[in-house]
Amino acid sequence: MRTDRDHALSLDAADPLARFREAFVVADPGLVYLDGNSLGRLPAATERRLAAAVREEWGARLVRGWGEGWYEAPRRIGAKIARLVGASPDEVIVSDSTSVNLWKLLVAALLDRPDRRVVVTDDLNFPSDLYLIDGAVRLLGGGRSVRLVRSRDGIGIDAGDLAAAVDGDVAVVALTQTAFRSGFLHDLAAVTALAHEAGALVLWDLSHSAGAVPIDLDGAGADLAVGCTYKYLNGGPGSPAFLFVRRGLQERLGNPLTGWFGHDRPFDFDLAYAPAPGLRRFLAGTPPVLSLLGVEGGVDLLLEAGIEAVREKSVRQTEYLVALWEERLAPLGVSLKSPRDPARRGSHVSLGHPDGLRVDRALIEEMGVIPDFRAPDNIRFGIAPLYNSFVDVWEAVDRLRRVLAERRHEKYSAAPPAVT
Repeated sequence: MRTDRDHALSLDAADPLARFREAFVVADPGLVYLDGNSLGRLPAATERRLAAAVREEWGARLVRGWGEGWYEAPRRIGAKIARLVGASPDEVIVSDSTSVNLWKLLVAALLDRPDRRVVVTDDLNFPSDLYLIDGAVRLLGGGRSVRLVRSRDGIGIDAGDLAAAVDGDVAVVALTQTAFRSGFLHDLAAVTALAHEAGALVLWDLSHSAGAVPIDLDGAGADLAVGCTYKYLNGGPGSPAFLFVRRGLQERLGNPLTGWFGHDRPFDFDLAYAPAPGLRRFLAGTPPVLSLLGVEGGVDLLLEAGIEAVREKSVRQTEYLVALWEERLAPLGVSLKSPRDPARRGSHVSLGHPDGLRVDRALIEEMGVIPDFRAPDNIRFGIAPLYNSFVDVWEAVDRLRRVLAERRHEKYSAAPPAVT
């Protein structure tokens, strides 16, 4: 593969998705932003939508806004996200945070399997998910436990090791589809089938997958899923998350957070809780309307581009980054901390260096590149194909090479800042 800058320019010139970059706010054209796997860029349409929501809806219509679109927004936007994750419109709803949604669905699933005592997960899972799994198991008690499948190489999970962990004692298999450090991509359909064969339910965290890789929840027969909207869906910092419940489970499972928005008739203000039919029962409290409305613009852009086209470009860009790493960075002591096989990799590539944190700081503070760092040594380059170019990838690698060759990182402290 050619790795020169002119080749990157030619790839951008032929890119059918290149036009989408203009749909985002790019305040500093010289900045190489490769942190879309933590926080996506601001869609220009979202900026306009929120301004109108503040001025015309909240400002002019006041409380009448609830009857003029706000109340239905969790289901309307959820139905759009459903198209990105291979679900039916009535199986996805926007609600709460990823953590709250995961807790709701995990507890519901455990209560649905009272004779089974084990939750299977892996050590590549996002730590917040592990904390919540442990907390739910301790809260429910009854001899429940967590069975942790460990990675052999810190990059991926061996399919045989996972299969060996799933037996007749397992109530729920709870995994993040795309590992947050390495980008390792679980085979969603195969793992779901494995769990079902053992009689277990599956709960997927799609936070590093939704909007970056094609997902077919219904095709795989998946049971439950959660995901955030502020990464590849470009919903904004702290934007509300989404949850998926397979239609056949919606009436069977109960929401352990029985808030008023999940009530069958919330505005009757009955003192007794009666769950709403279908997916709406998995709502809890009043949604954050402004940030909820901010989710829709990024989702609309992905639907316009098409998730298959997004994935095709993502694979080409991550492959290009890996080729650049091998040629220009590996000789400088940089290791690849992501799978080589693009079919087993999401849309971010992790590179390892013993001084990774200091290298990351040098890139951000003086080289005009924003990746992020994940301990112990991972510099993550998150590629968002709607606004990242091939030249972005080339520039990021070239500037990283310069940091190492010129030893620019050595002036920075190795003490971690509050946020990385």
